[in-house]
Amino acid sequence: MARPRVFVLYTGGTIGMSATSSGFAPEPGDLARRVRALPELEAPGMPEIELLECDPLLDSADMRPADWLRMAQSIEANYDRFDGFVILHGTDTMAYTASALPFMLRGLAKPVILTGAQIPIDRVRSDGRDNLVTSLAIAARGDVPEVCVYFAEKLMRGCRTVKVNADGLDAFASPNFPPLGEAGIEIRIRRELVREPGTHLDALHVQPLDGPVVGALRLFPGISARLLENMLRPPLQGLVLETYGVGNGPARDTEFLAALKRATSGPDAIVVVATSQCVRGTVNHAGYATGAALRDAGVRSGHDMTSEAALAKLYYLIRAGFSPAEIADQIELDMVGELTPPA
Repeated sequence: MARPRVFVLYTGGTIGMSATSSGFAPEPGDLARRVRALPELEAPGMPEIELLECDPLLDSADMRPADWLRMAQSIEANYDRFDGFVILHGTDTMAYTASALPFMLRGLAKPVILTGAQIPIDRVRSDGRDNLVTSLAIAARGDVPEVCVYFAEKLMRGCRTVKVNADGLDAFASPNFPPLGEAGIEIRIRRELVREPGTHLDALHVQPLDGPVVGALRLFPGISARLLENMLRPPLQGLVLETYGVGNGPARDTEFLAALKRATSGPDAIVVVATSQCVRGTVNHAGYATGAALRDAGVRSGHDMTSEAALAKLYYLIRAGFSPAEIADQIELDMVGELTPPA
């Protein structure tokens, strides 16, 4: 039988960096040379791979929606030739990319696995080797037809992930949804958690996310209505409001609430969606009066979405041409596995 084929897209990031006089930085062609030298890739059961480097290679802190589009278009261009896809990505904004791609890759029916490293792959204790090899093995299986993050022996739904550790090897977590799989002695996939492959389109279709102007604002004690008003000015079209606990905010600040009400009203309304500053849990505006005050001011619940997923969802809905009223309704509906619908 022919070996499965996996397309590897190297966007940059620590996994392929080398030490320079000004810190770690990627060097074109270097990672491809290192990957070709890995003996694990010749083992039985491993796929054939083709590796493409992005030009330029980026630290993920420099990622923008236009870079997400280039990744999605690379997958689309090679979709029929490969059984799965691996994206090597810097860890700082990997959760943002992993949240955006499910909204962009409409009709996806093959695995897309994002991974990277906390230690460059040429270092003795690098986590990059296992992350890469296992991601390739998972992508080759073909039984996880969605966008995922693989890191530190866990396979997680991409739009559920957050970066939780800046210097540990267990850099990512999926706090509100169980891992789709784990890699120990064997790779075990929890098939009951995996989404069904996209079937509503005859072929993969890429939905761009560039263009909309969206933002995020974290509440803090003493936040002023003036700061919020400045944030809500045109050309802003959508805002992720990172609230306290289960979706609470400063209910006694009438100017703050009035600013939200003005922004979320009318035909040119700004869609404001609440996420929680807590790592785990869900927004429930009926839980406290302080949450109900935000709801009454027009803020919509993000339920248990991560802020990264809520931001990507706003990009998607605005770019797709929905009206503010339609976006406000759809933001609370599960589209790509990014939230748990309320009971």
